[in-house]
Amino acid sequence: MTAEILHRIQFAFTITFHYIYPPLSIGLSLALVLFEGLYLKTKNPLWEAIVKFWTRVFALTFALGVATGIPLMFSFGTNWARYSQFIGDVLGSVLAFEGLFAFGMEAGALGILLFGWNKVSPKVHFIATLSVCFGAHFSGVWITCVNSWMHTPAGYELMKNSKGVLHAVVTNWWDMVLNPSSLANLVHVMLGAWLTGAFLIVSICSYYLLKNKYREFSVNSLKVAFSIIIFASIAQLFAADHLGRVIGQYNPEKLAAFEGVYKTEESTGIYLFGVVDQEKQTVTGLKIPGLLSFLVHRDFKTPVTGLDQFPKDEWPWVSGVFQLYHLMVAMWGLMFFAALCGLWMWKKNNWQLHPTLLKFLVASVTFPQIGNIAGWYSACMGRQPWVVYKLLKTKDGYSANVGAQDALITLIFFVVIYLALFIVFCTLLDYKIKHGPTELPEEAPFRDPFKTYTKQ
Repeated sequence: MTAEILHRIQFAFTITFHYIYPPLSIGLSLALVLFEGLYLKTKNPLWEAIVKFWTRVFALTFALGVATGIPLMFSFGTNWARYSQFIGDVLGSVLAFEGLFAFGMEAGALGILLFGWNKVSPKVHFIATLSVCFGAHFSGVWITCVNSWMHTPAGYELMKNSKGVLHAVVTNWWDMVLNPSSLANLVHVMLGAWLTGAFLIVSICSYYLLKNKYREFSVNSLKVAFSIIIFASIAQLFAADHLGRVIGQYNPEKLAAFEGVYKTEESTGIYLFGVVDQEKQTVTGLKIPGLLSFLVHRDFKTPVTGLDQFPKDEWPWVSGVFQLYHLMVAMWGLMFFAALCGLWMWKKNNWQLHPTLLKFLVASVTFPQIGNIAGWYSACMGRQPWVVYKLLKTKDGYSANVGAQDALITLIFFVVIYLALFIVFCTLLDYKIKHGPTELPEEAPFRDPFKTYTKQ
């Protein structure tokens, strides 16, 4: 393999493992705010036990997110030096804010969240929980903004440094941060993170119900989690629709790769699924005529720009992008079906309808994780061959002085270390799940989970 391919594989591997944890932290932090808000409102000791259990799970995801995220910062210099030199003015200013919020606001308030239960007042503790939630979200905001800039650069000017190397200099900071795709991507990413955290709650609580343990704890947690899921899954439809139109306007070849549109023609359709033949430039599958034209242009006839309008050497890997994009959409379908299952159980007031349904909900924790990763892959692969759209190609962005052998050795080390960290995460999470929530009020025969009561 060439050095470029190995550098790309290493970054893809490390960021894939890292991205398991930040969406969990963001989604769980939102749930913690809701749980603790309900505790303050009802004074129900059950809600206190719920907050404390999910806080411990949140702390685990936060720790692994930090541990796996730090090497990514170094890889910009070690593996992607020319990219960093080109985008340094943009990357540095945005990542400074990410560090401030992630390691200042979020990490500082996390200490109070974890250890301040008996040391500060309930309202102060709730403020700490809110700070952790805002910090987690703002940390994701800056990363998403800089990634969006790579797709739709704005607020910059190209200049040469003292060595004559061309690089992007920020001329308008707000235009750079709020670039054309920034807000659309941000909403899409945050909704995905909310779904990720909520489905972890659903998975663990469904496991407890399957084992007939911690019934009141699980039912209360499930109602909050499914409330998040129902809202986020429906909102994701509108967010994805808006993002699709933004991509169609600013990155049309990426949208064409998403949907396998080789030829520009009227009534452009959407494939529900299919197989791409890159040599023949065709897609075989189930297609809905005119739907893509309507989604992009709000008209069933207007053609969507196809790949035939761009030089072939600027096409992304259509087959891979197409399948990853449709995998993401399929995961949304499974998440929406899980949400309907939750509504059905909620309506019947029976959260243990059938073991098969609970097993499906236990497995549902994988749906948003697969969807998140497939979405990021399809977005970034769809931008290829550009690492910064229309400004810098990927082949010109990696560190030329770091050869293939060095990249391969570090890749092997990263695989070993990250797999070890993942095993540690799964082991600790399994321990916390089996250990269960502590300080639960004594459970009586089933009663209304939202009814306020006190310890006898």
